[in-house]
Amino acid sequence: MLRASAFVFKGRFAVVLMLLALGPCLCATDAPKSNVPKPGDPTDPKARKTYDDAEEWQQHRDYGQAMDEFRKANRQDGGHCAECLHRAYGLAMKIGAFKDAEEIAREMLPQAVTGAEKASAHYLMARALLGKGISIKKDKFFSESCDELRSALTAEPALAEAHYALGVSLAYLHQDDAARQEFAAFLGQDRRNPDEHERAKRYMERIELARATMAPPFSLTALDGQRVSMDGLAGKVVLIDFWATWCGPCREALPHMRQIAKKFDGQPFVVLSISLDSDDGKWREFVAKNGMTWMQYRNGGSGGDIAKQFGVNAIPATFTMDADGVLEDQHVGDADIERKIKKLIARAVEMASRKPAPVAAEKSAGDAE
Repeated sequence: MLRASAFVFKGRFAVVLMLLALGPCLCATDAPKSNVPKPGDPTDPKARKTYDDAEEWQQHRDYGQAMDEFRKANRQDGGHCAECLHRAYGLAMKIGAFKDAEEIAREMLPQAVTGAEKASAHYLMARALLGKGISIKKDKFFSESCDELRSALTAEPALAEAHYALGVSLAYLHQDDAARQEFAAFLGQDRRNPDEHERAKRYMERIELARATMAPPFSLTALDGQRVSMDGLAGKVVLIDFWATWCGPCREALPHMRQIAKKFDGQPFVVLSISLDSDDGKWREFVAKNGMTWMQYRNGGSGGDIAKQFGVNAIPATFTMDADGVLEDQHVGDADIERKIKKLIARAVEMASRKPAPVAAEKSAGDAE
């Protein structure tokens, strides 16, 4: 069960969120424990025991220890456990252990046989290198990421996600025209990720956003039937609040959230409350009873996709994004949040005023002066 926790949005967590905004990772990070062996699971009895221990560590949210145990299980299995490495990689990326993630991806390459498997290994290595580059701000890792992504596309030209990630890596190298070409290639090739399509189009229009810590792209249909996407909210400051009816601190924070929604109503500002409740009826009843008239959405429990995209491990978790969709902060119980929102709204209004006004239609020759 998720618990209340205070967390400052900075450092490696910001990098992890930026990488989550890239879209699919092609790896499972929170797969539920299963006693039924799958293809790629360890076959050696000792390795299987270590694999089970790793799953226990993961269930207890000790992700670093779980990662180490999955890697150990692969070694005990003679280096043949593909699932061990994929689980370890996902956890390494989850905690921002990018060096470990790079090493794990390199261990995947000898196991890769098909073009798709080789492409996946190169793609995952590229994401780890991109994370290292963003974290320690070295162009070397962006260049290496580009090399790995090109290798992935050579092995599997249909891997559209590699074009998207290559666009981001090139943007960090300030090769903006080449970055736009990769985003265009992604748009022409991908047919599965409409949210990433919106994001790629925005990156093509404003390439500097590809170098920013953007909120992950997502779309949803709110309780009132309104269809919303993260990139569709461009121009508005967004506050996203992850909560649940069973969370005591969330209920305590409700009056403040209601006050914020009311105070900034009518301004370029949106509050979006995302519930992790699994009981739809209970959630709807709670929202109606407590007058939660701002935008509401239920994410289908603690494993909800949007919560995972934001790396939410504890609630309440509240994120603010500026009018460009850039993540500004994560705060829990922040008494100063209203002042921060006010500043972001003022900046959004200023940005809107700078936009060129529509060109007025010229008067015809017969119009009066």
